[in-house]
Amino acid sequence: MAEVNIMRIDAFSYREKISNAETVMLVPVGAVEQHGPHMPLGVDTILSTKMAELVAEKIDGLVAPTIAFGYKSQPRSGGGTHIVGTFGFSAAHVIESARTLVNELFRHGLKKMVFVNGHYENYQFVYEGVELALRDIRAISDKLPKVLILSYWDFVTPEALERLYPDGFPGWDIEHGGVLETSLMLEHFPDLVHMDRVMDHPPAQLTNYDVLPEIPERTPHSGCLSSAKPSSAEKGRILTEVAVSEMVKAIQTEFA
Repeated sequence: MAEVNIMRIDAFSYREKISNAETVMLVPVGAVEQHGPHMPLGVDTILSTKMAELVAEKIDGLVAPTIAFGYKSQPRSGGGTHIVGTFGFSAAHVIESARTLVNELFRHGLKKMVFVNGHYENYQFVYEGVELALRDIRAISDKLPKVLILSYWDFVTPEALERLYPDGFPGWDIEHGGVLETSLMLEHFPDLVHMDRVMDHPPAQLTNYDVLPEIPERTPHSGCLSSAKPSSAEKGRILTEVAVSEMVKAIQTEFA
């Protein structure tokens, strides 16, 4: 199968690949964030890149350099920045990274782009970066690129959720380090997961508001917001098939 990630091809091959005006470029967006004692710090970056590559293979697209440093982990969705192992970058960093990539890809001649987000807290800042880039481009051209922004978990169907969470789905915000990410890692990168180190505990009981400074005691000791114990490679396979299939449908619809 042809290589889709431009970080692993040479400049001459890259220029040839993007000479087709219909080429779709997928931009993974991750973070460096703790995911409990059973998974590495790079989960969000690793999975956003993998999902982008799988989609690119289906649509004959390409994958851009991953934005590896994401917005600050928040207690209600990622455990919080007080946990050592999490690197929290500013909104400005994420915004400018997205803005720069859109501008650079447009300068290379690309007109179809898709941001594939893998870190819950990133979304609005990627949106802002893309919007600012379109303002930049509008000042020099009347032909704007079309840009999609998505988070891969939003493409897991209700039917799949019923199969994967027979006791009820806890919600994406507290799935940090839980069944979704752990199962995907077991499917694609099993050597990076240590299920014997999973801390099994009930879902975190979080407030529906934020408090600053952060209150460390409100985050489970594991750093995860729900238990990864029910995870499996089989669930990761189901999650992958559903999410990739639904993302492909959305991309093909928008770029038809």
